[in-house]
Amino acid sequence: MTNSIGELQGADVLLVTGSNTTETHPQIARNILEGVDRGAKLIVIDPRKTELARQAHVHLALRPGTDIALVNGIMRSIIDENLADDLFISMRTEQYEKLRDYLFRLNLDEIAAITGIGLSTIRKAAKIYARSSNAVICYCLGVTQHTCGTDNVQAVANLAMLTGNIEKAYGGVDPLRGQNNVQGACDMAALPAVLPGYQGLDNIDARRRFQQVWNCDIPQTPGLSLTEMTHSGAEGDIRAMYIMGENPVLSDPHLKRVETTLKQLDFLAVSDIFLTETAALAHVVFPAASFAEKGGTITNSERRVQLCRKAIPPIGKCRADGHIIMELGRRLNCPGMDFTSNAEIMEEISLLTPIYGGMHYDRLEENWGLQWPCWNRDHPGTKFLHKHNFTRGKGQFTITRHREPAETVETKYPFTLVTGRGSYHHYHTATMTRNSRRLVREYPEALLEINEKDSRALQLQPGEPVEVHSRRGSVRVKTVVTDRVQPGTVFTSFHFWEVPINQLTVDAMDSRSKCPEFKVCSVNIKKVSHA
Repeated sequence: MTNSIGELQGADVLLVTGSNTTETHPQIARNILEGVDRGAKLIVIDPRKTELARQAHVHLALRPGTDIALVNGIMRSIIDENLADDLFISMRTEQYEKLRDYLFRLNLDEIAAITGIGLSTIRKAAKIYARSSNAVICYCLGVTQHTCGTDNVQAVANLAMLTGNIEKAYGGVDPLRGQNNVQGACDMAALPAVLPGYQGLDNIDARRRFQQVWNCDIPQTPGLSLTEMTHSGAEGDIRAMYIMGENPVLSDPHLKRVETTLKQLDFLAVSDIFLTETAALAHVVFPAASFAEKGGTITNSERRVQLCRKAIPPIGKCRADGHIIMELGRRLNCPGMDFTSNAEIMEEISLLTPIYGGMHYDRLEENWGLQWPCWNRDHPGTKFLHKHNFTRGKGQFTITRHREPAETVETKYPFTLVTGRGSYHHYHTATMTRNSRRLVREYPEALLEINEKDSRALQLQPGEPVEVHSRRGSVRVKTVVTDRVQPGTVFTSFHFWEVPINQLTVDAMDSRSKCPEFKVCSVNIKKVSHA
């Protein structure tokens, strides 16, 4: 997040796109709704009529996969109304003329047809956003999980820069991270192409520092992304995996390819707090400690690093992730695996990771956490980014063009399936939440949301099961008739192993981020025969 969670309450306009915030980020949603209660305008971009969308002043119910066309239409409307922030553009950005000339060549009637949103509604949203003093954009996986996900994010950045809603409080662009400590994991280089602190593998000075401290060679070539690894197949180059706190047998796209890959490995080790569907395939399972049984730090969506204190000792033979990694390192003769405390690990992080340079345990104990970048012991942390300059100097506008998803509807597969986390009660692959009897009682089974018009056409009774087919597989799931989805679109979650919905999703991915296109795939729906 460029800005802080609390700032959402002070924004004049909140534009939320690709996020079912009330169900997947309830604490952030609380701040958004607090801002609305104080008089902020709320714009929601989402194919579904989520609870947040129902409370929006403008709901832009776009056709799935048309985010770029819609944002381009909003920007064109802002320019037409002379609402662009010319001073910010001239002082802080570059390449604006190229983007402006491209937007002028767009046909707004075509954009309305592509997105399925009336031109007057697009213009209304554009005026509300651009006329505000402080506007913030929040986005989540509904923006990124497309083959054009990187361009989707760039389009959002274009919109923020066009109106000068960056570099100041109560504005900015706030990606809502998908899982607990995803921000911290990325900061610590759980990515294939960077060292901790997003220091590139091509950064000679950074590599030299790590080599000196770690006493080993640092690779210069990026590794593989998650999907590239789990989809490498039976004859792939990867012959062994160690999977921590991840359940790709349910969460990855095109599950048959994932199962083929994992079953053909020479060796698979899994570390988790429950015996997940992935752990059931492993040669070795390490019982991991839960968050309450270990200490360390967690970095949340607003870049805030906070101490996590151990509440109870690990139960049974469970061990903290760090302990497991260090023990493996020692047995593999990896140098530098002899830390005696979490504070000692944090000292190494602050030594090698400039944006964490001032993150020492004694400082974190005295505060509610510090937001990076925090360059040294005297630095107070950074509430919002880009106050005086962007990391690259000037912000660069980039032309983004609409392109269709990897799969589009056709006669054999006439419905668009959208997947996501669709329940207050369950989270991700429900590894933890389905071990709670109360949560299971509230939401016991998978449900496929279908519009009433489509339900009538299929002659479905309420709650009747259907078979959903894609080019990759099929599942059987119970339906729920609702106005949350538009005709021609269906939605369900991937919480339930009995309905492994990712058997259906495509393995097409963004060429740069390697993020799969979970949000759009074409399917056929058939009423289940009584026989």
